[in-house]
Amino acid sequence: MAMNNQFVIITGMSGAGKTVAMQSFEDLGYFCVDNMPPTLLPRFKELIRMERDINKIALVIDLRSQVFYDEIIGMFADLKKDDDVDIIFLDSSDTKLVSRYKETRRAHPLARNGRVIDGIKKERELLANVKKAADLVVDTTNLSPRQLREEVFHNFESTDTTHTFHVEVMSFGFKYGLPLDADIVMDVRFLPNPYYNPKMRFKTGLDQLVADYVMHSKGAQLFYDKLLDILKFTLPGYEKEGKASLTVAIGCTGGQHRSVAIAQRLGKDLQQQFPNYPINISHRDIDRHKGKGEN
Repeated sequence: MAMNNQFVIITGMSGAGKTVAMQSFEDLGYFCVDNMPPTLLPRFKELIRMERDINKIALVIDLRSQVFYDEIIGMFADLKKDDDVDIIFLDSSDTKLVSRYKETRRAHPLARNGRVIDGIKKERELLANVKKAADLVVDTTNLSPRQLREEVFHNFESTDTTHTFHVEVMSFGFKYGLPLDADIVMDVRFLPNPYYNPKMRFKTGLDQLVADYVMHSKGAQLFYDKLLDILKFTLPGYEKEGKASLTVAIGCTGGQHRSVAIAQRLGKDLQQQFPNYPINISHRDIDRHKGKGEN
């Protein structure tokens, strides 16, 4: 059952996954703050309530805050008087925490010059009351980052939350470089180039004349059908694996004709196929040489 509160405090053992949890809340549309000093909590809450555009907040509070242990329990109690605060405590076994510290080669905050296990034991003792005060305790011992993300979504994703997985379909020109954030890149330079037709040289793939020319060229429809089938098959898999977004980049020489026509149609067809996915269509280089007829 999902929690409805819009003010969440993320705390717990160092190395138990607070960073992953915070990133998951960001994907759910929460305004997130890392390492908030506990003494600022009451004032921060008062100020944030005055911001109409911010209605979901998640704060990470851990032992980096110097006054954490002395004051945090009392502050939690004061905040919860309003009955709109959830505390999520992330825990993990000592063995797993030691393993994670060894993997990252980091020193434990409470044992910078000693053994990691000693720091973990000390932290566990200090956090005992914090754990008892938590509304939700998540043991991440056997959870992958993706599974922790799913746990956060399961407990905090409201029924009116906008679908978090979204798809960006973009066109671009190879002559201006590959998009740095592209997940899938398709090269359509094998298709006939409208640039060499005087009637289409100064148009773009958004013009029906160019779009028809591209899609009616030899091999275009077969290529497009196969591309669409691949995406229809893979998109649910990307979402299931916890990917927040996917960028599909279609490229031609200059990003004005062929790639624009294919990307525009692809974005619209994907929106029909996946009505729950936000689909955005963009054309990176379409206006780079507007009026010069470069494709």
